[in-house]
Amino acid sequence: MGFWSEYGLFLAQALTVVVAIIVVVGFIAAAGQKGRKEGHIEIKKLNDKIEDTAELFEEALLTKDELKERHKALKKEEKEKKKAEKAEAKKSGDKDSDAEEVRKKRVFVIDFDGDVNASAVSSMREEISAVLTSAEPCDEVVVRLESPGGVVHGYGLASSQLDRIRKKDIPLTVCVDKVAASGGYMMACLANKIIAAPFAIVGSIGVVAQIPNIHKLLKKNDIDIELHTAGEYKRTLTVIGENTDEGREKFKQDLQDTHDLFKSHVNQYRPELVMDKVANGDIWYGQEALNNHLVDQVMTSDEYLMQLAEEADVFEVSFETKKTLQEKLGMAASMGITRSIDRVLTKFMDARTQIR
Repeated sequence: MGFWSEYGLFLAQALTVVVAIIVVVGFIAAAGQKGRKEGHIEIKKLNDKIEDTAELFEEALLTKDELKERHKALKKEEKEKKKAEKAEAKKSGDKDSDAEEVRKKRVFVIDFDGDVNASAVSSMREEISAVLTSAEPCDEVVVRLESPGGVVHGYGLASSQLDRIRKKDIPLTVCVDKVAASGGYMMACLANKIIAAPFAIVGSIGVVAQIPNIHKLLKKNDIDIELHTAGEYKRTLTVIGENTDEGREKFKQDLQDTHDLFKSHVNQYRPELVMDKVANGDIWYGQEALNNHLVDQVMTSDEYLMQLAEEADVFEVSFETKKTLQEKLGMAASMGITRSIDRVLTKFMDARTQIR
């Protein structure tokens, strides 16, 4: 028994050393890659995915004879479609219609999943740059956008990236399946067309800021804080110093100025909105948002893209980077915590009626 105990202890110590070495090496390698994250553009054709799924179901549901007849019908339909397209092009005066096949419309799909800092803009700017090398005014860019908002400068930059598409006269559509609020709507309003799912949250055209202040706690414990600035408004409100009424007023004025800038931005791209009604920080769900002209159509992104795929070539465009060990460990920890929280919340909600 003593032998096995000692042997087990030896194995545990050896394993600990090996894990420690792996972690150290990983962090050194990650540190060496810091600041030079390289990536590449990936393009996937959505039409192929849809067709492959359809074929999979046909093979499972139809007999061999039915499949044969189905394939014949599809070929005949494709021939008739091409013939009709050529005839239409010839009718419109295209002299080269007999020599060249009419190019189908192309749709480029980009995903933006926004956090507080709008971090996804680093990938989106690469994706937009790639799309603009090929997209033409006859094509379309669809952005599947999800964001509850965040810092002004982050979402201001993200909005400016979308504006690059508008400046090229390429139709821009934003699809919102869950939420596009505050900074998210700042981005969405640039679209020529906004599509929202029935229960998607849209709006929140407002500005908010909150700052904790522990000055009273420090004062109670006889801790002095000295704050030195050059410039009257270099610091208005602080976390640890004593705030003044003048500082509060300046801070509120800054928020109001930002709100005015936000409203001006939205009004520039959606002049049909009644600003006094929608720019109060409130939110709306799909149909309510449509009634208030915050969106143009109520539909999920899946439905919209499948409709487009019937007549156009649809491509998903993404900028992929190789994740460092630190990021992989962080993602694994984050997913573990999220799953644990979800389980707790699910058990709690099971004991309550969610919708009455």
